[in-house]
Amino acid sequence: MAETLLALDDVRAGYGDAVVLDGITLAVAQGGSLAVLGRNGVGKSTLLLTIMGFTRVSRGAIAWRGRDITRAAPHWRARYGLGWVAQEREIFPSLSVEENLLVAARPGRWDLAAVYALFPRLRERRASRGNHLSGGEQQMLAVARALMTNPKLLLLDEPLEGLAPIIVEELTAAIRRMTADESTAFVLVEQHAEVALSLSAEAIVLERGNIVHRARSQDLLKDEAALERLIGLRLAEEIGEVG
Repeated sequence: MAETLLALDDVRAGYGDAVVLDGITLAVAQGGSLAVLGRNGVGKSTLLLTIMGFTRVSRGAIAWRGRDITRAAPHWRARYGLGWVAQEREIFPSLSVEENLLVAARPGRWDLAAVYALFPRLRERRASRGNHLSGGEQQMLAVARALMTNPKLLLLDEPLEGLAPIIVEELTAAIRRMTADESTAFVLVEQHAEVALSLSAEAIVLERGNIVHRARSQDLLKDEAALERLIGLRLAEEIGEVG
């Protein structure tokens, strides 16, 4: 049985006195993949921020490989093996692509050669400054930089948002390749339900800060009625959006 990397047990979290998540329990195993779905404003990004240590946890516990990290600082969580791709990307605009990658490098399988093989476009733009990249290239750089930390679990916060269909295809193909050997687990927050479910093994749906549905991704992908009820989106509409 695969080792459990991340476990949340009855977690209540938010910002200051405001509660955004309440009663969140989930687990991600080594090589596992979890899609986090839901309408806007239900707490999906807050869930990733909570896992990384940027919110106030007022109840419950967060464990990493059996170790309680509920109060651990974000930089320690990164050292333990959590990688995070923020929705805002947060690349260094004045550094080149290669400098952005090297500043985050830690020993492991993901080095410059590996990430350039995953994202050939970044190899071509390796001398370009971050603020000279297109939005899609910046997103590729954000994912590649997170991989350079050689995480065991990668948190991806809406990596496909606002991107052209061809870039969406490149990024989804890269996510499939980087997890093909099951050495990198991921949690994916994504508005495009069909894409998220096609990439992941398991899925949860959030509503008002609670998990209201759990399923195998392929089972939920086939259940259009449940998707429309839970998320309010028709797959046919999404297919048109993502190409």
